Amino acid sequence: MRLTRRTALLGLASAVMLGRASLAVAAAPTARRLIVVLLRGGLDGLAVVVPRGDPDLAGWRAPLVPEGLLDLGGIWGLHPGLAGLHGLYAAGELLAVQAVASPDRSRSHFAAQDTLELGAAHGISSGWLNRAAALVPDDGPERALAVGPAMPLLLRGPTPTGSWQPAGGSPPPADFYATLRTLYRDDPLVGPALARALDERGLAAAALGGADPAPHGGFAALCAAAGRLLAAPAGARIAALELGGWDTHVNQPARLAAALRPLDEGLMALRRGLGDTWRETAVLVVTEFGRTVRMNGAHGTDHGTATLALLLGGNVAGGRVSGDWPGLRRSRLFENRDLQPTADVRSLAKGVLAQHFGLDGAALDRVFPASPLAPPLPALLRG
Repeated sequence: MRLTRRTALLGLASAVMLGRASLAVAAAPTARRLIVVLLRGGLDGLAVVVPRGDPDLAGWRAPLVPEGLLDLGGIWGLHPGLAGLHGLYAAGELLAVQAVASPDRSRSHFAAQDTLELGAAHGISSGWLNRAAALVPDDGPERALAVGPAMPLLLRGPTPTGSWQPAGGSPPPADFYATLRTLYRDDPLVGPALARALDERGLAAAALGGADPAPHGGFAALCAAAGRLLAAPAGARIAALELGGWDTHVNQPARLAAALRPLDEGLMALRRGLGDTWRETAVLVVTEFGRTVRMNGAHGTDHGTATLALLLGGNVAGGRVSGDWPGLRRSRLFENRDLQPTADVRSLAKGVLAQHFGLDGAALDRVFPASPLAPPLPALLRG
């Protein structure tokens, strides 16, 4: 395998166009739609759907609890940056699932993202959403598209995909290239080619500072485009959106607020783009892992385990926070640092596939093999 400077430049061009957001859509012969949104970096679910009524919360992370929480009932409050999602919650079209995790316990971005997208820790090369696309009932048209030169692992596999590229775009955050250079500096294959590509774009190391991330430009436009593509009578039926920037080791309150607003705007643009087909759509929002319960010394949080997942849609049995809440007592923490997992993200995905597409147990086993301890979650959708 050989990575050339030109290959690296192509990847950088994609990053300039889309920043930290991307979209891929795949074939699915059905009238129903499924969209999976990957939040890359490890979302702190405790700071988004906040257990404000838990007596141990303040002792661990009082400075990380935002002011002006939006009421979700019971012990729960929603981050004020998600006003649009709060409206969906009030309409019964948003379900929050707390204390959910993938089978991975490494706290490594790469390993956890692979496990999340493959649907298994090892032994599989195709993404679970690609496998699901091949199994949904055949009652409608089929199309396949992907945005940019890279296909998320979630959708890689035998189900066909094409390509679509939006016009325009916006630059990535200022620290994006610096992070890339540092990450691959010691890699004998990627490092030299990437360094040359950065230099040829005028992005020498001295110019790559550690500025805070810029807003996730383009995500709302990307979501609106996804909505229109999936709403078309002969359009795609399955999509994967991804948005990075959730690794909040430092200054979490400001960084998280800056990331949540574009997410909220994007998901609401997706809702508008889908129009009447919102009734036929399920949107699953997941991340590779959560953050530590304890705040670190940099006013942030480190890699954790259990976190938050969201399910949106016109037929979602929402307006509630689901999941077996483990609490934040010291004795209940996972490895004395993380929120204890009480639900498997595969159980959530299985429940959506079963109730939304009617997949039976045998089909679910093909999508998520070797997962008998992760049964489908019930009562996610109405009817």
